[in-house]
Amino acid sequence: MNAETMQATRWQELGGRFDRVILLASCALGALGLVMVGSSSMAIAEGLEVGPFHFLVRHVIFLVLGLGLALWMSRIELRNLERFSHVCLLAGLTLLLAVFLPGIGHTVNGARRWINLVVSNFQAVEAVKLLLVVWLASYIARHRERIQTTMLAASKPFLVVSIFVLALLAQPDFGSATLLLAITAGMIWLAGVRLLHVAIPTLLAVPVLVWAALAEPYRVRRLTSFLDPWQDPFNSGFQLTQALIAIGRGEWFGVGLGGSVQKLFYLPEAHTDFIFAVIAEELGFVGIVGVLACFSVLVGRAFWLGLRGVELGRYFAGFVAFGIALWIGLQAFVSISVNLGLLPTKGLTLPLVSSGGSSVLMTCAALGLLLRVSYELDRSERQVAWHRGELAEPEALDEEEPEAMAPPVRRPSLKGRLRIEPVLGEVA
Repeated sequence: MNAETMQATRWQELGGRFDRVILLASCALGALGLVMVGSSSMAIAEGLEVGPFHFLVRHVIFLVLGLGLALWMSRIELRNLERFSHVCLLAGLTLLLAVFLPGIGHTVNGARRWINLVVSNFQAVEAVKLLLVVWLASYIARHRERIQTTMLAASKPFLVVSIFVLALLAQPDFGSATLLLAITAGMIWLAGVRLLHVAIPTLLAVPVLVWAALAEPYRVRRLTSFLDPWQDPFNSGFQLTQALIAIGRGEWFGVGLGGSVQKLFYLPEAHTDFIFAVIAEELGFVGIVGVLACFSVLVGRAFWLGLRGVELGRYFAGFVAFGIALWIGLQAFVSISVNLGLLPTKGLTLPLVSSGGSSVLMTCAALGLLLRVSYELDRSERQVAWHRGELAEPEALDEEEPEAMAPPVRRPSLKGRLRIEPVLGEVA
């Protein structure tokens, strides 16, 4: 083997490292969710006569499954994922339509949002969020220049997501429909679209959303109770008033873990939609600040990864990071705002914290993909540094950074070429 071949081989063998900040923030939120689901769900589980630890055990199972899904996503080459982005789009639409099929779709409280998997129900829109982000990132990577200059290229994602929105409104799921629109608008905005080109589709969507919000009586009641929950505190304003009472009782340091009174059949959905209110009651203002800090670090780091990807010319990787940041950030913002009485009830869970199998699974998958983005961007930076002669040979890296970087695992790909795989403990 000549010197040029050896140098090319060493260049290809350079591995990357997972982002330690994202990993730690995710673990912190997952651990908090585990504790708070256990604390907030015991009274509810006993009332349903399923045993006090029913929801906690269920949450642990989905967390373990989510961890496996995250590990799997962290090992998928982004170029392979980008290649099948159109399949992701079709899969997302298929999932949303499958909930209407007899024997497959499952109805809960009058809403057809779940797919019956026999052992459990799966909320289709949770997977759709990730699939849509992948397709949008691929579309932006391929048509970024046209999006910045032409109205047609900037409007196509809105036309596609409008199909998803109509399917969600038919379920009905107004909160998720609004979230998908917000993610799409945010990613297109970050792609550099002109203000006029994104304003027109947004303005066209507003009347549809207003009509959808006012078409159902229960949505009107949610809106009026949000504006003045104390006008009818024992009926339409019951959820919000109980959440505000829980938050007020927490004061600075809370009443203590497990000491919440509002979760004892006063606060509806204490372990899902209103778990933030229980956190505020038991951990106080200090606990609230901790939760906000974890989400701020996670979302901020994801945006930073997206910026790194764009600067390196890895547009698909960068916009996947942008999309996941928008998804988790916006959903957390809406969930917390609902608990604080800043927004009407939307039925969105607090990512990684609330009980909910579908949400936990797909949030873990998204974070696994985000870690893969961090790995490939770090690998790209190392390869550029190696090409410029600014990095030592790969063999020397293990001696200089024994804890930060483990030797990459090389596996043959389907075409017989070696591919670099991340290994556990390989974080930045």
